[in-house]
Amino acid sequence: MFVLDTNHVSELTFRTSAGSRLLQRLEAAQEDAAVSAITVEESLRGWLAAIRRQNEPRNQISAYQRLVRQVEIFASWLVLPWADDAADRFESLNSLRPKVGTQDLKIACICLAHDSTLLTRNLADFESVPGLRVENWLD
Repeated sequence: MFVLDTNHVSELTFRTSAGSRLLQRLEAAQEDAAVSAITVEESLRGWLAAIRRQNEPRNQISAYQRLVRQVEIFASWLVLPWADDAADRFESLNSLRPKVGTQDLKIACICLAHDSTLLTRNLADFESVPGLRVENWLD
């Protein structure tokens, strides 16, 4: 299974050429693909912040449209939960003080719990996570 990091999901959301190539590769791979609950959180937090930054209701229209589009995209994907097995791995790995942020470590632990490969543009961010398979399908 492949799990898309937030940066890969963004390319799909914005319909970039890199996102189109990513989608083609995922279809050709004929393996399951998913996103983590953490990626859903990060993406939705971003759109909600964009909405809050606009004081005028009409200026919020575009951000709300993108929020709805993001929800529709996630509705079509398998979303891997933050569950006990991932939390157990997080506690164990976090005690090693890896050089990775909390959200990224959570994503990594979900991938490890599901024996999945993480697709991310930030390979260096995840190198310190033992046993994690990572690939960049955007560059």
